[in-house]
Amino acid sequence: MITKAEILTQPFSGEYYEKIYDISSPWNSQDWTWIKFTNKDLSEWCGHFRGFPRGVAVSKMHNCVLVLTSDYLFKLNSLSGELAEYESQPQYQNLTVSPSGDFILADYYTIEIIKSTLSEKIYVDSPIQMDMIKFHKWSNNKLSITCDEFLSWNHVELELDGNTYELGVKD
Repeated sequence: MITKAEILTQPFSGEYYEKIYDISSPWNSQDWTWIKFTNKDLSEWCGHFRGFPRGVAVSKMHNCVLVLTSDYLFKLNSLSGELAEYESQPQYQNLTVSPSGDFILADYYTIEIIKSTLSEKIYVDSPIQMDMIKFHKWSNNKLSITCDEFLSWNHVELELDGNTYELGVKD
């Protein structure tokens, strides 16, 4: 069972057991993302994913891992490491997992919650129109987010509550 995942630079050949996750498409880029997975028994292995790296997150609650690249959003089963689902050409720029185990994704303008499948997404209501959304860190079950207010270009700090998924302007 995968318990930890982190983005790496290209590892030396033979340094880890390696598995390639590639989807055949004429739209694929030449970029690759390498993720080091650590299993419950502390064994390590590396996955190669098509596209430039954007993020990785592990959810123990949903027994899955999301890997976000410029080409795909990959969902792996954390028990087997097998590809469960994928989404082509995602517009997402940020990925994190809430303390409760739900995945949170953002493109430039919206924030979405993914619980069990990639097709079941819940949009988060925002008090402002957002642009250039960036996730920062979790603190006391709140995710720190920055963005620009659309068309006014005011830089705004927001907080997403990890329990209610309510988004508010930070005081």
